Amino acid sequence: MTEMVNGIVIDASAALEGRLALIPAVWAAEIANDPLVNERRKRIRQPEVRRFVELLKGLSILENGQPFAETVNNIPPLARGHDLSAYEAAYLDVVVRHGAPLATIDTELQNACRAAGVKIFRV
Repeated sequence: MTEMVNGIVIDASAALEGRLALIPAVWAAEIANDPLVNERRKRIRQPEVRRFVELLKGLSILENGQPFAETVNNIPPLARGHDLSAYEAAYLDVVVRHGAPLATIDTELQNACRAAGVKIFRV
């Protein structure tokens, strides 16, 4: 396990304020995708997307600092072992290594965390 950082890990299905959020590298792409999809579906407009991005900049976020080769090595066994996508396994990898709780509303990811003995931060 790497050095423990006092915070929680969040996935793209959860939004938190006031605590340091640990994220895997995929988080930025996931979190940026949702407003783009909603813009394309005409549910929101570009000014709302820009406002969303500005709000994200105010969060205390720390991207996982693990080397690429280690990340690529860790994710497949977690994905296979818990029947997760590689994206979901990236979150599980961060929480397992840091011993931090995970904030998510993703049921499969919650189940995998329970099986791995990881705490879930209630959203």
